[in-house]
Amino acid sequence: MSVTAQTVWNNCLLFIKDNIQPQAYKTWFEPIVAVKLADNALSIQVPSKFFYEWLEEHYVKLLKVSLTKELGETAKLVYIIKMENTYGNKQPFTEKIPSSNRSAVRSQNVDVPLNNKNRELRNPFIIPGIRNVKIESQLNPNYNFDNFLEGDSNRLARSAGLAVSAKPGGTSFNPLLIFGGVGLGKTHLAHAIGVDIKDKYPEKTVLYISAEKFTQQYIDSVKKNNRNDFIHFYQLIDVLVIDDVQFLSGKSGTQDVFFHIFNHLHQNGKQVILTSDKAPVDMQDIEQRLLSRFKWGLSAELQTPDFETRVSILKNKLYRDGVEMPDDIIEYVAKNIKSNIRELEGAIISLIAQSSFNKKEINIELAKQVVEKFVKNTKREVSIDYIQKIVSDYFQMDVDTLQSKTRKRHIVQARQLAMFFAKKLTKASLASIGSQIGKRDHATVLHACKTVDNLSSTDKQFKKYVEDLTKKLSV
Repeated sequence: MSVTAQTVWNNCLLFIKDNIQPQAYKTWFEPIVAVKLADNALSIQVPSKFFYEWLEEHYVKLLKVSLTKELGETAKLVYIIKMENTYGNKQPFTEKIPSSNRSAVRSQNVDVPLNNKNRELRNPFIIPGIRNVKIESQLNPNYNFDNFLEGDSNRLARSAGLAVSAKPGGTSFNPLLIFGGVGLGKTHLAHAIGVDIKDKYPEKTVLYISAEKFTQQYIDSVKKNNRNDFIHFYQLIDVLVIDDVQFLSGKSGTQDVFFHIFNHLHQNGKQVILTSDKAPVDMQDIEQRLLSRFKWGLSAELQTPDFETRVSILKNKLYRDGVEMPDDIIEYVAKNIKSNIRELEGAIISLIAQSSFNKKEINIELAKQVVEKFVKNTKREVSIDYIQKIVSDYFQMDVDTLQSKTRKRHIVQARQLAMFFAKKLTKASLASIGSQIGKRDHATVLHACKTVDNLSSTDKQFKKYVEDLTKKLSV
């Protein structure tokens, strides 16, 4: 019976799984695909150059032992790295790199150079008429690595951030995409990387910008007919940090221009750092060619911090603010506020303020009062999926029915209400809302919102629907 690549790799995986942590196995080995077995060489396909380099640096001994057990001392491992071409050509680049050959030549994506005549570039960050060629970083020095405490929830993202700041554009973490829920420190970490790079490499041009502001600048450049200046300006940056990149959802023009800027920076060894509230695989209405680029480097998730990390964050904040607080109170706050770091620090600030203004001693009783009010008054982040579920349950139908093409009045109204609340309670664009609620376009969402407003003021029963759902969604 002939041995297949899959059989060999499955046996290797069994050995590897027994010798590393479950999370490491899931991150670094589950995405690998066995491709072929020939001349005692096993070829495996990995998602990016980053994977290849990380495996070689951290798991080469483990891989060697596991493969030798299966194929003997003459066993070889070949990495196949697939990368999508930049323009038109559907055939992906394929790189074959033997595990023993780190200096193998790697294929480069080719970008179309933009017209770059010698002329003065307009800086979108300065007021027109004021001559200033200096590019300010827009970084907040208060967000640094010293006050971004490490824990299990952020270790990978923080370590990758430190690697990038030590060698911007020179690691496989390019782009570095940091993603996670609200208040978990994405913006803090993005600033910290930029601040550290500026300290180590003062000559480098570092720029932090939100995706929303980037979009507005692009719209302005189109209106003023200086789109090329806008592109050229961003091509001058050594380290570009774009916050909340999911905001580009549904904005095809901005995505197109960012695609060209990204390609130029990446191919010229410049560093790109992105933050998002979701992983690339979950992003709606972002072009596939852009999503594929987001996956070239590392996507690192910031998760909800565990209890020990929450305690450390609070102690660090109190130390920086010069405030002393008993351990039992710190632990009480950390135990009861789990959702995100922003809420955690907010609760401590409220506790200090209550104590100071009311001249009360900080004790467990005061902590209970503050935490109770804080948790009660904190608005929960609402997703479009959650809104659809609540609306569907309210009208006693399933989500598939809500999203269906039917024109039955009660289903149409339910769908319109879901769109209305999605616009009201999330930051998603109209195009993104329409895409997620039955694959409609932005015009349908706009019409739905207007219809809900009109019916709320003319139809008593419909007004009750809105009031009931508002209560349910604000719990």
